[in-house]
Amino acid sequence: MILGMSTATFTLLHVVISLVGIGSGLVVMYGLIAGKRLEGITAIFLVSTVLTSATGFLFPNEHVTPGIIIGGLSLLVLALAIVARYAMHMSGAWRWVYVVSAAVALYFNVFVFIVQSFEKVPTLRALAPTQKEPPFLVAQSVVLVLFVVLTVAGVKRFHAQPAAA
Repeated sequence: MILGMSTATFTLLHVVISLVGIGSGLVVMYGLIAGKRLEGITAIFLVSTVLTSATGFLFPNEHVTPGIIIGGLSLLVLALAIVARYAMHMSGAWRWVYVVSAAVALYFNVFVFIVQSFEKVPTLRALAPTQKEPPFLVAQSVVLVLFVVLTVAGVKRFHAQPAAA
């Protein structure tokens, strides 16, 4: 039992929160590239992504896993994104700090999604049972390059927009 739920129910809740974070994060990334603030969806992205990382720590583990490390790093970059956006109002250098930290948080979520997909989806697991095979490495490499390109575009395009007061 986790938070009064069966492990299966808690896992489903965690997955749903993660998918909300990824979906809203992709919309936020579009907004950054389009130079749009998207206030409401940004709040949904930040809250759901914090919840994704936080709930990940509640699963029973006997040792530190790569997922725990990614979750910790995600919470650090999310704290930076939240401070940059809401406390510093994205003024000056805080604007690009927000864009980069939000993009990194989304990337971490997508990275874990790909890992979990290759672990849980039978067809993907057959392609890369140890996650050291080319299909897994190609998928992760393509996503990494895509996020680098999108983040650079977001910094350039979103930087041109005036900061809120």
